This record gives sequence, C-alpha cells and structure tokens, in this order.
Amino acid sequence: MGGTRILVQAVLIGLAVTGVVSLAHLLAVRPTAIRGAVMMADPVPTRELPLANVEVTVAESPGTTVRSDASGFFTVPVPLRQFVRRGTTLSLTFRHPGYRTLELHDLARNKLCIARLTPLPQPPPSSPAIAISNVIVRYSVGATTMIDIGSAVKTFDVANSGNRPCKEHHPCSPDGRWAAAVGTATLDAGWGNEFRNARVSCIAGPCPFTRIEHANFNSPGQTLHVSALAWSDTATFLLAAEVFRPMVTDLTQETYPLKFGRVLTFTLPAAAEGVSIRAELDRNTIVFPLGPLLLLDWADCRLTVNKDHTKVYRCELKPGYRFY
Repeated sequence: MGGTRILVQAVLIGLAVTGVVSLAHLLAVRPTAIRGAVMMADPVPTRELPLANVEVTVAESPGTTVRSDASGFFTVPVPLRQFVRRGTTLSLTFRHPGYRTLELHDLARNKLCIARLTPLPQPPPSSPAIAISNVIVRYSVGATTMIDIGSAVKTFDVANSGNRPCKEHHPCSPDGRWAAAVGTATLDAGWGNEFRNARVSCIAGPCPFTRIEHANFNSPGQTLHVSALAWSDTATFLLAAEVFRPMVTDLTQETYPLKFGRVLTFTLPAAAEGVSIRAELDRNTIVFPLGPLLLLDWADCRLTVNKDHTKVYRCELKPGYRFY
C-alpha cells in the first residue's frame, strides 16, 4: 500500500509539473494583450488624427479598463480565462466625451485593433462663430550665427493595409509579423541655405504602428531626406524644418501650423521655448502665449514629446470658433 501511495503521488506531481510547463509555454507563444490605436473617424485618411484619453473597456472583464495615450495607443491585457481557451475573442468598448461610443466585437489577440470614433453632432451655435485666420506659431531657441529666413513643411503618406501577415515579403513590421510599407520625403532649402531643427512626426493614422527608418537630421545641409515604415493602416507624417542663411539674427522664430478640419497641428524642436500663437480673430490680430498649461481661449491643446524630445502640438477648436 505504501508503494502504491508513493506511485500515485509521483504521478500527480508529474502531471502538475507538466501542467505548469504547458501553461508557461502557452504564455510564451500566445499574445497576452490586445494592442491598438484610436483615431478620429474621417473619410480622408490624412485627417484621422490620434485621440488621447479614450476609455477602453473589456466586455468579458468589466474591471479591465485602460486609456489611450497622446498618440492614440492602447494595450488591453487579455483576461486569463480568455487567454487559456483557444480561439476565443474579446469585445472592446471605446468612450470619449464628444464622440459616439464604439463597440468592437470578435477581436483576436494576434491582430492589431484600430478604433475610429465618430464625433457627435454639435448643436448649432446661438451666434455666428468667430473666424480665426492667419495663424502663426512663434517660439525662441538658443543663439545662432544663422538667420532664419523661413520654414519648410511637407506631409507624406505611407499607404498600407493592416493585419496582413508578412510571411516572406519585405518590408515587414519590426517583429516580422505584419506586411509593411515605406514612404519617403525630400526637402530642398535652396542654394546657399541649410536646414536646422529638422523634425518628422506621425500626425494621422495608426501612429503607434509606425517607425522612422532613416533621416539625415544630424547633417542635413541643403537637402533633407526621410523615410518611414508603417505596418498597420495608412499613416501621415509631417516633415518640417527651418531654413537658415549665414547672417546675424535674433532668437525669435516662426512656423506655420497645418489645419486638419477643426484641428491645428505643428511641431517644434526640443529647444523651443516661449511658445505663442499669433492669430486674427474677426480680423483683430492677437498674440496668445501658450504657456506650460497649453491654455487657449479658442482651442483645447495637447502636447506629445517624441523620443528625440521634439514636440508635437495639436489644438482643436472650441465650439463657437471656426477657421477662416
């Protein structure tokens, strides 16, 4: 009898060890989270701007809630019981003030999730909207021996379709799972001029699933070259820089923002300080200091800082204002 008990205990221990090893292997090979991006829904892909602070809830696990970051990226941990069962899917709910609640069902763990939120219809204003025009961003940087004679701005798209397995094709996503595409852009400063404070940022589309592949920003000279990789849906990039000529100059610099519907977007170098926006409100020119709290009477602004410390500003008009 004693020998039988020892044999049974040994078998049980062996089964337990096998179960632990199997679960560890499962955790290692199967995704433990759903990753995705949240954007404004728009029929024009280049105007699908990232949405920050979107509440993402898992239907199968009501206590699991996360929020998208400034680039629209989110990651939702898969509940353990859903993770262990093969072939199961999840349902996510997206909520954000001013947008319709979005529910996405049958989401697989091994695919990127792209959520597009539709803005709620705005009630007609009680009075005519105030027109905003001739917007210029002003900022200051350290002393230089070159004079800023203007700025150069260019957008370019990387057209792609997400969730296509890469297989043997090239290019692929950094982890080798998804088919990707590469887009390039070039800027020329003109003879005798050179670029300074060059920066490139993803400004529309699923930005978390993009990467800058090449940029000659360390020694750009007269010409800028940049290439970007996207492994989800089509993404839009903004390439910007100041054009300098060898002269004596002051510290104040200006750049022109881009308008996407009711959103103003611009990028600034890491050393930019004293940011302000000069604009005409009903034909009256006013300078608005942006300040560290990004407070504007006519827009809600947010700031994203890239890994190279360059800054991306997005300002959405408040009700009662319109771009002219």
